[in-house]
Amino acid sequence: MSVTAPKGFLAAGVQAGIKASGRRDLALVVNTGPTRSCAGVYTSNRFQAAPVQWSAKVTANGTLDAIVLNSGGANACTGPDGYADTVQTAHWVADALGTTADKVAVASTGLIGVRLPMDAIQTGISLAHESLSDTGGGDAALAIMTTDTISKRAVYTDPVGWTIGGMAKGAGMLAPQLATMLVVITTDAVVDAPALDRALRTATSLTFDRTDSDGCMSTNDTVVLMASGASEITPDADAFTQGLTKVCADLARQLLSDAEGASHDIAVEVVHAATEADALDVARSVTRANLFKCAIFGNDPNWGRVLASAGTSKAAFDPDKVDVAFNGVTVFRQGGLGEDRSLVDLRPRAVHVLIDLNEGDASATVWTNDLTYDYVKENAEYSS
Repeated sequence: MSVTAPKGFLAAGVQAGIKASGRRDLALVVNTGPTRSCAGVYTSNRFQAAPVQWSAKVTANGTLDAIVLNSGGANACTGPDGYADTVQTAHWVADALGTTADKVAVASTGLIGVRLPMDAIQTGISLAHESLSDTGGGDAALAIMTTDTISKRAVYTDPVGWTIGGMAKGAGMLAPQLATMLVVITTDAVVDAPALDRALRTATSLTFDRTDSDGCMSTNDTVVLMASGASEITPDADAFTQGLTKVCADLARQLLSDAEGASHDIAVEVVHAATEADALDVARSVTRANLFKCAIFGNDPNWGRVLASAGTSKAAFDPDKVDVAFNGVTVFRQGGLGEDRSLVDLRPRAVHVLIDLNEGDASATVWTNDLTYDYVKENAEYSS
């Protein structure tokens, strides 16, 4: 049920007529309380879409009654008129729910540079409002899909009795800070806005910010967290952050597994770095390397691609002390040849690349996928 798994939430996903395909394209998630605290994190791209600009201001107030999301159009780089469309969308939702627009977040996904069909948006809001239910999370997750082949949902229930639910969309333009995605997370725990913000920033930094499919950052990335307090349970802060991180990690792995055209899910783990920042720097240098990603697509354990990419980082390490392993086979050891690369089997979808810097005690993992013919085809034909 994703976002409707926690108590105190209603959702719907409807066919508003935004997509020419006729598939579901507008979702509405409503917090029925008793509390309505929220937090949000957004893309760091300087070309922020109108919904991002609006929702960042709205969630900064710490109170949210609802979020409306559409697929089929990003409403990005559409100027003042596009921003006015976002504000109008929030007002329509507010009028339907009997609240105010400054308590309604808006999120959009799709092609950049195209105005939304506002008549369809208005119709969709009316349909979604009429369809709201406490089992509508599945339909809402379907309605935010673009090039996704499956909907992404996750639920965590703590033994104490509170629950976190989430839904996400994303299959391309997946890069740190954040990734090209829309994510809505709900919880029935009693958590105030400042605590939600702290937990969300910690969780996203360890999950979505370490998911890098193709190095391309979106204009529309949005992660919104809402708390209803309907469980009447106030969780321990660390326990809540851990539960939230599990949900975000689950969704992030689903995003990566559905990456456009991908045939391998790749974890690049860097260990024994001098600092965590160094470990991340090396891991991101490798996961951003197209030659490395192409090699994995070809089932080729080309450790030279790993070393060449790691060597572009600014991390502190001695190249003569580095080890590299593919799926448990150490092909490069202490600056020289290791085991024969023919021992590595890259036919399974899951690939683990371990880079041991032998420099300290810090570690980090970044997840990516291979670069395939289908990825190129998908994005070559994206706007057509």
